Amino acid sequence: MEEKRIIEICANSAQSCAEAEAGGAARVELCAGIPEGGTTPSYGEIRAAMQAAPHIDVNVIIRPRGGDFLYTETEIQAMLFDIELCRNLGVHGVVFGCLTADGCLDVPLLRRLKAAAGPLSVTCHRAFDVCRNPCGALETLIDLGFDRVLTSGQQSDAVQGIPLIAELVAQAAGRIIVMPGCGVRESNIAEIEAKTGACEFHTSARSAVPSRMRYHNTAVFMGSAAVPDEFEIMQTDRRKVARFVERGD
Repeated sequence: MEEKRIIEICANSAQSCAEAEAGGAARVELCAGIPEGGTTPSYGEIRAAMQAAPHIDVNVIIRPRGGDFLYTETEIQAMLFDIELCRNLGVHGVVFGCLTADGCLDVPLLRRLKAAAGPLSVTCHRAFDVCRNPCGALETLIDLGFDRVLTSGQQSDAVQGIPLIAELVAQAAGRIIVMPGCGVRESNIAEIEAKTGACEFHTSARSAVPSRMRYHNTAVFMGSAAVPDEFEIMQTDRRKVARFVERGD
């Protein structure tokens, strides 16, 4: 019998979580700061997401800033507070990753954060993709009791990373879930699935939603001028989610 394809949506808002649930996703990873690779969302966003998508698992990224994964004690304290908040709110899981200056997994810190997570499901995010020894790191995550690892196979996208992802899936042998992410599209998910043996996939499935503003002052930017259009909202699209969930191959 063919194993069910499980789709996790990288959701950038509570509204995206609602769209993910409507499209049939199994789980969301709720993130703020998507252009920075994902940062911890606010208390209000987490609560609103759980109300907007009450029937699927909500995992929350624990990442206090963009950039590297080498954290100061002040940043670590913020991560511990955010994990405590997530536990109190009753989310399904948390997502984090930490490295040493030499590019190895920071085992003492990962152990500390995982202990703080208690019964929550724990995923290692793409800090894994910039670590020194991915096969050794996978064994470390298994020993620490992580449920899954999100990876592009240490490449710019999951298609380029297929060889390593396939190796990691085989190495894991069911002891941890290896979940391909980054550049997973409707056009390539079947290839990634067939060539890696993975059964869980991470994607945003977003589309541009036009702003409801009638008045547009296009001379002023609220953030980076690199943002192509501040009168569009990138949001998870339930129709795209449904096409990921339903096998088209």
